[in-house]
Amino acid sequence: MKGPVAFFFLGETLLIPHLYPVVEALAAHADVRIDLWVSTSVHETLLRKWTATLGPAPIRIRRAPGYRVLHGYEDGRNPPLPNKLLMLARLVPHLLRTPVVVSAEQTSLWIPTLLPLRTRFLNILHGASSMGARDGRRRRAAWRMPVPSENEQRTYLERGYDASYVPVVGYVKSAFGKSHQRPPVFPEARPTVLYSPHWQQHRSSWWGWGAEIVRQLVEQTRYNVILAPHQRLIEGAPELRAVLEAAAQHPHVHCDIDSFAMVDGSYTTAADIYLGDTSSQAVEFMAQPRPCVFLNSPRVEWQSRADYALWNCGEVIDSLDQLLPALDRAPAQHPQFAALQKEFVLGWHGDTSGAAVARVVGHILEALETP
Repeated sequence: MKGPVAFFFLGETLLIPHLYPVVEALAAHADVRIDLWVSTSVHETLLRKWTATLGPAPIRIRRAPGYRVLHGYEDGRNPPLPNKLLMLARLVPHLLRTPVVVSAEQTSLWIPTLLPLRTRFLNILHGASSMGARDGRRRRAAWRMPVPSENEQRTYLERGYDASYVPVVGYVKSAFGKSHQRPPVFPEARPTVLYSPHWQQHRSSWWGWGAEIVRQLVEQTRYNVILAPHQRLIEGAPELRAVLEAAAQHPHVHCDIDSFAMVDGSYTTAADIYLGDTSSQAVEFMAQPRPCVFLNSPRVEWQSRADYALWNCGEVIDSLDQLLPALDRAPAQHPQFAALQKEFVLGWHGDTSGAAVARVVGHILEALETP
């Protein structure tokens, strides 16, 4: 029996869809033991439900040091987490007999960065797009870091990484099929706009324009509206909850900053028009090409910046008086962007057929078998 292979479900629930499909695929290997490390009862509840029928691989769900039992989170909402660094430090002794760890976030890479363990870390890149952050010493500490596409791989090759360290596998999240919730039901059938601002202030439209965008979307009645910002925006914008609670009183507005629907693709599937700034959710939305409007609240000279290539996939507005006119124009303008959207999704997400998980499993098996 090989292993165990440890999967780290320790961070925000947005990471689960980038990791769980690999668990499903690896579970088909009867000779591999699998440990799923969880930080909260929210993670545990979801994983116990989904893994109940997996096999034949033996699967254990293990509670990380600092594990939190939480009540009132039955909708799978993003839970308050234990201190990540302390949790990881206390987890190290449990890894001494663990040959392979699979993660989908960067914090866990502090372990191989700082400690000379024999454990091989396989870090699956998540949130791939032209805006992704790619620097930092932790990113060089894994055994391998599979990436979704050749475009993504190229950004690392330009930073001196070896191609074997960042193998191209495809987009793992495209194979995630759990917990897709029913789309919001609105009293009247209208086109639906999804507004999803990013969580990092230097990349987000929220701090400059967010409240005014919400006001305009609430006051208009041409569109149904889903307000579902990045799951972590609430961390830096505590006023968000009150703004969205007030907006949710209107029948054509659906607000969410808590439930698992924010991360499982439910809202990007349900919307007709995407309104946002730099979130990689725009790329997931464009997997089925549809109109996009991008918000240049800091008035970046984006045309000359490769990291803003995403904004070539829809109209970019520089002032809020253009918000509703741009939404009105978006369907008619979409044909000029549709081919660019397909090209962008292929370039940054690569293979979205679901085959990525088998490729990642191949790297896991190699990590287990290599002396």
